Amino acid sequence: MKLIFATGNSGKLREAREILAPVGIEVVSPYDLGLTKEQVDIEETGNSFEENAILKVRNLYGLCGQPCFADDSGLVVDALGGAPGIYSARYASLDGFGEDHNFASNIDKLLHKMQGVQDRRARFVCSVALILPEAGGIKQFYGTCEGRIAMERAGCGGFGYDPVFIPDAYPDRTLAEVDEDAKNAISHRGNALRKMLEALNSL
Repeated sequence: MKLIFATGNSGKLREAREILAPVGIEVVSPYDLGLTKEQVDIEETGNSFEENAILKVRNLYGLCGQPCFADDSGLVVDALGGAPGIYSARYASLDGFGEDHNFASNIDKLLHKMQGVQDRRARFVCSVALILPEAGGIKQFYGTCEGRIAMERAGCGGFGYDPVFIPDAYPDRTLAEVDEDAKNAISHRGNALRKMLEALNSL
């Protein structure tokens, strides 16, 4: 089975392929279909991860007319009232700390905001939206990864906020210090995609 993934993020694409390829699902980039970044990267105007995932998958399906899925994901920090949340990728740019999708700047801002904060509980959240023409409608799947914010960066793996997120499953290291297979087994995106896989298997 082939699914088009509405993302231009190479890290997300790699993770989805690592999780779904072993069970026979080919994950294809929109760019492999000849679509452009301008066509795929629409403005995320939703008020939640779920709404943004739906916006992305509807846009992609309108462009390609093939089975496809999208995700919207981010970091939710309790002490920051849920921030950066749906603004995770552009957190630093909101008040001049850096440019959109600049995760070095995003992490700098996060660590600055967390200085002196004792309650460092946080979670990664992922909402996946799937369109299968034969199934009708949009199916949604949700995954989380619980943990806490580190005091400083550690590790060089993963992407995004991984160097400052310590998952409960590995309390002595950040996600950037966990190998890819172990990360995929506990990650928010992995959890959401496995729920999507269960739904696909039931069709």
